[in-house]
Amino acid sequence: MRYVIERMTMPDVPRVIEIERLAYPSTWPPSAYRKELQDNRWAHYIVLRDKQIIEEHTVVPPQEPERPRKSRLFPLSLLPSRPAVTISSPELASIIGFAGLWLMVDEAHITTIATHPDFRQHGLGEFLLVSLIDTAYSIGARWVTLEVRVSNFVAQNLYRKYGFRQAGVRRRYYSDNQEDALIMWTDEINSPAYKQKFQELKSALMTKLDAQ
Repeated sequence: MRYVIERMTMPDVPRVIEIERLAYPSTWPPSAYRKELQDNRWAHYIVLRDKQIIEEHTVVPPQEPERPRKSRLFPLSLLPSRPAVTISSPELASIIGFAGLWLMVDEAHITTIATHPDFRQHGLGEFLLVSLIDTAYSIGARWVTLEVRVSNFVAQNLYRKYGFRQAGVRRRYYSDNQEDALIMWTDEINSPAYKQKFQELKSALMTKLDAQ
């Protein structure tokens, strides 16, 4: 598949900050992400990569035409080697989204989900959410919870699609404009009903992403 999910690492942080600044009016400082990755053993952060970006930016050196053989005055090993092709920049550019959660006893608390504005409307925010719920299963969580702006109806609809329900309001939660946040929770994710619905939604999403 074109898109892959990987664990966030320290070299990913500059690109994560870049995407966050494009996605949100208020952001975490880079030191906060570094602290999460280094010191918070209950934190789980992921990045979403577009492999096509790496393939498009990987430059292969052109083949030199074959020349008549000539005797060499010194061994081939002493000749200067062609510089290696680096894909460090494409590797960073390939990150088009990120997300994270904290495990709090048996609750997976989603802390952030963001996609680059150029890659919205393709189901990638949903892919990040599905990946976080998969993470919640793998770390033994029983419920998943999050906060979302009261004005963000698109995100709310996505969360409701995956079984989140409103459980309360945090007043003046967002520091940039003092907007309230809805508190949303899933039912127990290990229940047969939730598992079945989640797998159906995940399967449909994977089919959609495979076709891109």
